[in-house]
Amino acid sequence: MRNFIFWLFTTTQLMGQTNSKVGGGCDGCEIMYHGMPKQINAVDTSAGWFEAGTKLIVKGLVLQRDGRTPAANVVVYYWHTDNNGRYSPAKGAHNATRHGHLRGWVKTGRDGRYEIYTIRPAAYPSHDEPQHIHLSIKESELANEYYVDDLVFDDDPLLYRKTKRGFKAENRGGSGVLRIGMKKNIQVAVHDIVLGLNIPNYPSATGKEQSSGLEIGEDSPSFGPTHAWGPDKGTEACPVCKYGRYHGILYFVGNRPNWSEIKKWLSFLETESQMRGKYLKVYFVYGNEKGFDGESLQRELAAIGKELAIRQVALTFVPSLRDTISEVHLNKVDPVNENTFVIYRNRTIVDKRVNLSPNDANFQLIRSILDNTKTELFSLPSLSH
Repeated sequence: MRNFIFWLFTTTQLMGQTNSKVGGGCDGCEIMYHGMPKQINAVDTSAGWFEAGTKLIVKGLVLQRDGRTPAANVVVYYWHTDNNGRYSPAKGAHNATRHGHLRGWVKTGRDGRYEIYTIRPAAYPSHDEPQHIHLSIKESELANEYYVDDLVFDDDPLLYRKTKRGFKAENRGGSGVLRIGMKKNIQVAVHDIVLGLNIPNYPSATGKEQSSGLEIGEDSPSFGPTHAWGPDKGTEACPVCKYGRYHGILYFVGNRPNWSEIKKWLSFLETESQMRGKYLKVYFVYGNEKGFDGESLQRELAAIGKELAIRQVALTFVPSLRDTISEVHLNKVDPVNENTFVIYRNRTIVDKRVNLSPNDANFQLIRSILDNTKTELFSLPSLSH
């Protein structure tokens, strides 16, 4: 009995320690220290780069909790299966870990950048999980490491099947879904990590900077607004489904429309959209639930489109920004705000702004965000690795 009480007391203490740790429990994260080099660079090449398999580059930024400021001195540890779906040891290895030999570390500098050269992992032989790359994070200011969402691939049928079965990602550190581009037969993905995002017990996660919209780092969800004007007029085309690549802007207006300011924003966004061409898609999403009349609203938005000579920007509407039929509520936009701007890249939210007035300073702000978050798939460093 005394032994049982001692075991119960000890177990309770350990559980308390786990629950209070940043990120909670982290199975296998301690292995990141096994073989960790003293000098870690911002670029790492795994043994897989020289083995059989599809070459893969994952590159991006590690950002502070605001989703905008680069984070320095952060170690990102990665590990994944080989081309046969196994965590295989290196040939002749005597100190193998259960993470296998396709593993490595990157450490950010002041610019927050990192690059990983490896191969695309194969699914487990059982095919019960999508292809994935594990990541764990060690910040110099925190006592312990924590895990973020596995990196998965949006073109992987196994991911689609798992999602259809009800799987929902935790979005720890942001969305882990990679959208693949190609460069010289090499797959390339841009992936940013937001420190502390959806991480339990994270010290600076005490409140949200913005009161409207999803967090920077999360994926912009699918929804089907009615297109009253623009390229998809007369449809309910999903913005991020049809035009998820490159940049997109979702300009939400809810219960407090100021049409004079809305028209100024639409004129600016139309000019930007024409200038950037296929690399930018802009949507105005109107969701005033007060006295909603779809037919009248469709005519009014069409009239605005003609008045402003809109050709590129999609003028759309939903019954309410809380509407569940169109699923616009998944964006978590607060209709009380005058506006919410969500900027996404490859479907992942890279910035958002709330209650912006249409003036030169804010026009330049939007331009700067677009310029600073360009997809860099085709401006790669030397591929001589």
